[in-house]
Amino acid sequence: MIRSNSGGSQDLMDLGLTRRALITALLLTVLAGFWVRQSEIEVLATQITESVPAIPGITALMLLLGANGLMRLLRIGKPFHRSEILVIFLFVTVSSMVMGIGVTQFLICLIATPFYYKTNNIQLVRKYLPNWLVPHNLQIIKGIYEGSANGQVPWSQWGAPIFLWICFFLALWWTISSLLSLLYSAWSEDERLSFPLASLALEMTGEANEIPFFRNKIMWVGFGVAALYDSVNILHALVPSVPAFGKRIDFGVGFTALPWSEMKPFIFHIRPELIGLGFLVSTEISLTVWVSYLLFKLTAVWGAAHGVPPGQLPYSGSQGIGAYLMMALVMFWLARRNIQSAWQKAVHGGNWVGLGGMKPRWMFGGIACGFFFCWFFMWAAGMGWWVALIYLLLVIAVAAVYARLRAEAGVPLIWLFPFEMQKDVMLNVFGSAPFQAAGKSDLSVWALFVFLARGYYPEVTAYQSEGLEIAKKSEIRPQKIVQALFLAVLAGLLLGWYNHLVPYYNYGALQLRGGIWGDWISTTQYSSAAAWMHTPKMPDVSRSLAAASGAALVFALWLLRLWFAGFWFHPIGYCMACSYGSLIWGSFLVVWIMKSLTLRYGGMKLYKTLRPFFLGLVLGHFVTAGIAWGLMGVWVGSAVQGYQVYFG
Repeated sequence: MIRSNSGGSQDLMDLGLTRRALITALLLTVLAGFWVRQSEIEVLATQITESVPAIPGITALMLLLGANGLMRLLRIGKPFHRSEILVIFLFVTVSSMVMGIGVTQFLICLIATPFYYKTNNIQLVRKYLPNWLVPHNLQIIKGIYEGSANGQVPWSQWGAPIFLWICFFLALWWTISSLLSLLYSAWSEDERLSFPLASLALEMTGEANEIPFFRNKIMWVGFGVAALYDSVNILHALVPSVPAFGKRIDFGVGFTALPWSEMKPFIFHIRPELIGLGFLVSTEISLTVWVSYLLFKLTAVWGAAHGVPPGQLPYSGSQGIGAYLMMALVMFWLARRNIQSAWQKAVHGGNWVGLGGMKPRWMFGGIACGFFFCWFFMWAAGMGWWVALIYLLLVIAVAAVYARLRAEAGVPLIWLFPFEMQKDVMLNVFGSAPFQAAGKSDLSVWALFVFLARGYYPEVTAYQSEGLEIAKKSEIRPQKIVQALFLAVLAGLLLGWYNHLVPYYNYGALQLRGGIWGDWISTTQYSSAAAWMHTPKMPDVSRSLAAASGAALVFALWLLRLWFAGFWFHPIGYCMACSYGSLIWGSFLVVWIMKSLTLRYGGMKLYKTLRPFFLGLVLGHFVTAGIAWGLMGVWVGSAVQGYQVYFG
């Protein structure tokens, strides 16, 4: 077990991003890349990059802890310091997620779709996509889906687009990470957010406890419960005659006729990691999640009973984007004093570096310069200047709120944001005509950049704030975290492009998993852009009002919590329910009951005693369903389809 020295010396603080740690992180990232390639690209097995933290990052952490134990046992070599292990863990986690389906693979899909398919006249958008970002050679694109004649990647055709896209990704990362560095001190010092997702890595590597993490019997009980659940499901996938626990319980089967059929789907998803980390969340947030989702369902029932066409209410996605944008305003208002103080330090200069890991001038410079580069890039690609400006602001606002949500609630879901609504809310409010008037290429190029809203790259930046919290508690210079994560993004992008294009041109995406992840999204986006050129989409008043109501409700909840200490409901919980309530409501109902009973009858003493059990649930699920089944899925072929594990 790795323990940190209490002195917090200058030498120890320099240990995080050592040369050895960087080389190890790069080697493990390369290995993770091959794993991602086999698991998510060549064979449809466990989607290991969707988990939070990413399964390759957890694997790296476990490997390094095991290597340290062996080195101490055999008395050979120099064990890794705790700070080195944590930096490597963050590096591999972030680089793996960048390689995943919601980043590199989705962008490749958006680039290739209009040049291969002709569904609903999407080929009409081809001429509007810039050839410096998208290869226009039909044979080059055909090779992605069907494989090339010689199995080789035409790097000469891809070199310039890949370089430019990497520049855009790095600029966007620097913009959002600078913003999160600016906000971090307010979250950590003023609001005292708990950063639950940082807890697992910190405790595994030896955060001071009465009982070390891996020697805690209660932790192993939780680990065993999750491992047993996953193992039985895995055994059923390999031997179908063995009964399985299953992954969900459907409570909607009894609702067969209107209006109560609007309760469907009403599914309880069994997610050990959500229950485990949810136990660390305040009961106000967990209560708000399941109550909000239940109210959404009852709203749909009420609507159907009063003549609203089935399947429309409650517009939870539209409510979600309104809630997120209002939460962004509240968040910046709460941090206003820290922002003002940092601005004054930036104006007056100096070498002061706070908990955010950047000098104030670097923070504000990174936000301004990075934002301008991204905006100019999108405008040069063909988006109207004001469209790119508003869209980019919405993307960054949602990413910042998602990071805040992770810092306060710690929900291990990368898709826990109103995906695609950053674009849809603009179309719902204005219709498509103003955007078509902004330029003939605007709608087509906007469809290309939908990966910022429907993918999850902007949300990966949440690791910046969690990394800074880890740095604060483990004697790592925050600057080292900022540098390590930037390098991790670069490594992930380079390996991501390589590990996707090589198997695509060798085998053909259609032969690997029937296409590229996101085909159905990109086809819809481009076909809509083509259709709106001739028949504009009209504003959607109902969904616009839903967005306004979501914003109003978040503001009201914030005021109520401001006026009444300990108010039952929390705006963060409502934001979560709007984004992915269907997946998380059941887990948060369970943890609300369990934590409420724990605190009522056992107090904080019992809560601290049970905490390792719930962290064990998380680790047991990640190790069994993520690492073990994820590695097995690479070789057992179609059997993995019997127990598909999605962490998103």
